[in-house]
Formats: sequence, structure tokens, C-alpha cells
Amino acid sequence: MFRVLGNRKVTPNAHEMIVEAPEVARKAQAGQFALLMVNEHSERIPYTLSDWDKEAGSVTFIVLEVGKSTSDFVRLQPGDEVAHVTGPLGMPLEVDNFGTVALIGGCYGLGGVVPVGRTMKAAGNRVITFVEARMEGMHYYLDKYESFSDEVVQTTTDGSNGIKGHGVDILEARLKEGVQVDRVFAVGCPFMMMITAQLTQPYEIKTFAALNPIMLDGTGMCGACRCTVGEETKFACVDGPFFDAHLVDWHELRDRRAAYIRIERDVCK
Repeated sequence: MFRVLGNRKVTPNAHEMIVEAPEVARKAQAGQFALLMVNEHSERIPYTLSDWDKEAGSVTFIVLEVGKSTSDFVRLQPGDEVAHVTGPLGMPLEVDNFGTVALIGGCYGLGGVVPVGRTMKAAGNRVITFVEARMEGMHYYLDKYESFSDEVVQTTTDGSNGIKGHGVDILEARLKEGVQVDRVFAVGCPFMMMITAQLTQPYEIKTFAALNPIMLDGTGMCGACRCTVGEETKFACVDGPFFDAHLVDWHELRDRRAAYIRIERDVCK
């Protein structure tokens, strides 16, 4: 069993969950994830590794409360245990000194961009972090962004905190001004990642998105997380989760993710 070490609500519908998983923490790298089961009868749900502490043997996840399994998870308190944490899974990011790296994070991706930014900064890159939210009070981890970013840009769609608009809107304005960006990493909802890819493609800026399809076994055996990238079938669990965002079939990803929404809503009633 894996002990819960911390549970902190970071937005009205998201919790920072810290879990004791020393083997995962020891091997974790930026871009990877873990599969977690709250109890023996729960779903196996993939969570991006938002942080880890090798000495403490802990891993951190940002959990959106959207269904029964995630609701069960965020109800756990320090000292409680989860049944399984399997990882780290997925391919680590390619790391190099690319020049200027732009990160765009939204929703759970506000946590997911943290290890990406730290790793890119450690490799010598200039890091600009764009963090978007719907309204004031939905941003979190600003102190972590400051620790690795040369610039942090906050946006809200209603303009209640920071600049009004989406992170991609501000990135677009910077590109039109002639700001040089050499790599873009987007983590968040599929729509945000898709429009980021659409923006950067004409500029020929290599852009990577963390795909989040439905996943089951996490080892490439079941095929549940298959997606189309560059007209080839890929498995997000073993080939990803980060892929060239310009090659992703975003409409297929959207449709596959939505396949069980009605059933999930019925279960949670």
C-alpha cells in the first residue's frame, strides 16, 4: 500500500495529492506519469508526475475531481493509503539547450509543466511560462514557476487576474512581435493543446503536447490509449505521453476521450 502524505485543495475542483512511492520517485523523469488505483476495485487512472522527492520517496499529482475514482482519491487524508501506484511510465522528454522554451499550462497542466520547466532551465534554456485559468483563484504553483522561469505570464479568460485571454493568445502576440521561441510544450485540455499547435505550425516551431487519452494497462498491451500521430498509430502510454503536436489527429483524440462521458456521469449521480 502507498500512504497519502498530503492533500491540499489548490483550486475549487483540483487537489495536490502527495503519495509515498519511493521506487517511482527514485526513477522519475520529466514528461513521465504514473498509474494509480485508489482501492482494489478502482479504475487505473494515469496522472502526470507534477513533482517528486527522491529523498522523501514521494510523488505529487494534481487531481481534478471529475468522476467517482478521482472523488475517492481526493477524499483521502494523510495517513490513508491507496492500493497501487505504478510508474514511472512513458518516455522522458528529450532535453537539450534549445534556446528559448515556452511552456503553456492550463487546468491540471499547471502542475504538469513544472518538471518540464525545471528540466529545461537546468539544461540552459531561457524559459517563459504562460499559465492560464478561467478566473481569479484558479492559478496555483506560482512560486514554483518563479523558481525556474525567466518570465511568468498569467492569463484569465475573464480578465480577473493577470492578462485577459488565453496563454496561447499572449504567445501569439509575442511571436508577431518577433520574439524568438525555439520549443513549445503544452500541457492541459486537448483544445488548448490543439490551438497551440495550430498557432506554432506556420512559424515552424517544434511543439510538443502531453496527450491524455483513456488509458488502461499503461504498458502498450491493451491499445486503449491509441492515438494517431503523423498518420501512424501510437500508444500514449509507451510512445508518449508527449508527441509532436503538429502531427496529432486532435479530432480523433477528442472523440475517443468522450466515449464514456455519459456513463461516468451516470455512475456519479
